Amino acid sequence: MEDNEFYVPYIEGSLGSKTKKTLKRFILAALGTVIVGALVFSLVQKPFKNSAFELTSTTKITGTFHESPYPMLRIRLANDNYKNILLVGFGKSSANPFLEKLLEEENSLNGKTLSIEGNLIYYNGKTLLQITDEEKVVLEDKKGSIPSKTKIAEMTFHGEIIDPKCYFGVMKPGFGKIHRSCAVRCISGGIPPVLATSDKNNISEYYLLTDLGGNPINHDVLPFIGKPSDIKGTVEKLEDWYLLKIDTKNIQIQNQDSKIY
Repeated sequence: MEDNEFYVPYIEGSLGSKTKKTLKRFILAALGTVIVGALVFSLVQKPFKNSAFELTSTTKITGTFHESPYPMLRIRLANDNYKNILLVGFGKSSANPFLEKLLEEENSLNGKTLSIEGNLIYYNGKTLLQITDEEKVVLEDKKGSIPSKTKIAEMTFHGEIIDPKCYFGVMKPGFGKIHRSCAVRCISGGIPPVLATSDKNNISEYYLLTDLGGNPINHDVLPFIGKPSDIKGTVEKLEDWYLLKIDTKNIQIQNQDSKIY
């Protein structure tokens, strides 16, 4: 009976040496398990993308507005060097509601110069501008030139349909079930659908999706969003963007896990 220890909480010093050793071993083992588990968890996580969403700061950009077929602002970087910034609205909305006030005064904004203050989103050479206030969209008294499209070829790609707003900056990384449900809501709200893909050298590229007539295709692609697929279509180049004209009948969903492109 001398080897048995009996601990009485309200009696100071009743905790025996064997019980103390057992508690110490348990605490050390528990701490070790937590530390090892945390290290393993961190190592298996996918890295953050080098994307940015300047939610807390605004930038004013002036350029030529055009819809090809999604709203863009074309800015000149240097001689014969232009960048086309894709315009999106606040939250899960397209830029169109923030342009309605100007459209009430103008028949069309294509080719006209706009100054827009909003939040920049950028990743892998692509830039978006989130418009949060229609009062920050101002028509300037000058005109600009609209970029022309160049047909490349009919091609088939393996990739994933994403919404560029979340994928390029809001969600890091933008893949899996959470990304899929968010992307469906964004594209349903009018944010342009984009095919994210990569070539055999693991170089990523992004294609704005349209129907065969070059029109927005938001609703038709909803069943395919966030699902790795083979997509066939006609590629057109619009300066620093590619467009892919597709028929959703040619989309073949593949049975494999989603990945980051």
